[in-house]
Amino acid sequence: MKKLFFLLILVGLLACKKTETVKLIKLKGGVFGTTYNITYVADKNHQQSIDSLFYLVNKSLSTYIPTSDISKINKGDSTIVVDEMFKEVFKKSKRIYAETNGFFDPTVGNLVNVWGFGPKKEKKDLDSVQVDSLMKYVGLPKVSLEKGKIKKQFPEIYLDFNSIAKGYGIDVVGRFLESKKINNYLIEIGGEIRARGKKPNNKLWAVAVEDPNQDGTQSYEKVITLDNMSMATSGNYRKYRIGKNGQKYVHTVNPITGFAIESNLLSASVIAPADCADVDAYATAFMAMGLEKTLEFTKKYPQIKVILIYLNSEGEILNYSN
Repeated sequence: MKKLFFLLILVGLLACKKTETVKLIKLKGGVFGTTYNITYVADKNHQQSIDSLFYLVNKSLSTYIPTSDISKINKGDSTIVVDEMFKEVFKKSKRIYAETNGFFDPTVGNLVNVWGFGPKKEKKDLDSVQVDSLMKYVGLPKVSLEKGKIKKQFPEIYLDFNSIAKGYGIDVVGRFLESKKINNYLIEIGGEIRARGKKPNNKLWAVAVEDPNQDGTQSYEKVITLDNMSMATSGNYRKYRIGKNGQKYVHTVNPITGFAIESNLLSASVIAPADCADVDAYATAFMAMGLEKTLEFTKKYPQIKVILIYLNSEGEILNYSN
């Protein structure tokens, strides 16, 4: 009995000690051409390890780094044996390409560059003949992964994972934290989010959905709580340019048509109990799909929740959520 009593006291003391050391750690900085904010409940700062993970993601998947694996592949180097990060993102892309009937397609990179929204920023105003000539190099089925190497049907095919890599980077950090037994965290990079567990006050993580203001101001549509969810938002109301012909071109290039003309969807926020890479890709696909096709998609995949801000036929800004 004395031994049991002593053991209970010892466990109690250890629990008290642990409670005292566990705290809310907040990390912030810049990565992937944007900013990050990482908040988690633990007793140790993992900044150095997280920075190393960001480095590895960039080394594998960043088209903005000339020496990355994807940049070398895009330049025609067929000897590159891709790492596990590249393999996972490629396989996810294949699945989501199929689910969205080609509206999510990382081979749209040449068009993204020519329209002026990629690393090359060429900023050309293309006509239908020029677009058709580039569409020959669009289509994820034209790319395969064989024995660790990327095989392209045409050497001109340009892979661009920027619409999924940011979410994937969040997942990499989330998995790292979970490997350290940290199950209460929120990771945000450039507006994409992965939330697990709860805050120290035992409340769910809360985030705000931004309005699609085109005048540079910021306001928020609503605040939502995330119960072990990932969330990503895509919108064309900031990343656009006006061509010499007066036409508005947006950063979401439609992989079906090859044009960078906005749909009736101004903003798509996607929330699901999935990896952030997945919802990141879905948000991009929805912007190309437009409102009607996105609504059809959510009926087929009811686990995917959305907040859609769109223009109706009268030019009014409305919103929809399921």
